[in-house]
Amino acid sequence: MSLSIDLIPILQDNYAFLLTTPDGLCAVVDPGDAQPILDVLNARDLTLSYILNTHHHYDHTDGNAALVAATGARIVAPASEKERISGISFPLSEGNIFQFGHFDFHAIETPGHTRGHISFYCPQAGVLFCGDTLFSMGCGRLFEGSAEDQFQSLQKIRALPDETLVYCGHEYTQSNGAFCQSIEPDNKALAQRMNQVTTLREAGTPTIPVSLATEKQTNVFLRAKNAAELGALRTKKDHA
Repeated sequence: MSLSIDLIPILQDNYAFLLTTPDGLCAVVDPGDAQPILDVLNARDLTLSYILNTHHHYDHTDGNAALVAATGARIVAPASEKERISGISFPLSEGNIFQFGHFDFHAIETPGHTRGHISFYCPQAGVLFCGDTLFSMGCGRLFEGSAEDQFQSLQKIRALPDETLVYCGHEYTQSNGAFCQSIEPDNKALAQRMNQVTTLREAGTPTIPVSLATEKQTNVFLRAKNAAELGALRTKKDHA
């Protein structure tokens, strides 16, 4: 039993993710723009049943209304952001499970970037949709939460199996990696990952998904030992 995951580039550097089960059930994660999603649905004759939002920012939710109007899809989103995401049918908090066909999507509260940010972990498929909490070799800006919030969120992600494939919300990998190399210039795993990233981007290919094991070796934010260290790294990155 496998979950089909299609990356759909939207806006400037975002990704939305189209999820399809073997029996044709369809959902989309973080549709910041409706039209690219509708184009794929129409081309493949798919019916959208659910919209999964990790957080309220416009580049992850602006497609919601048009998709609901066109398809009748229902919205799955953070319970604590119900005042900022319209029309939530399935509000999720820490530990809640959203059943998508035969797949269980576990809600993990991962505040920091926003106060109510959640990530979706599906153990059967071995995948994590983490929005803007974790990027490949990066993490989200602390717009609403503290460094302690973000550190604890990243610890939750670190605790997942190493083989988990990470699907994040933006194609920031190349610039993130350059920052990580400025912090850990002798990290051989990081150098190897950057060579791979350069090759992928030159070919116009996404750099995600990436395994959590790779992120543990190469992402200085995920490797931070405490909140103070993470906060200092985030501040330095903000001004890089």
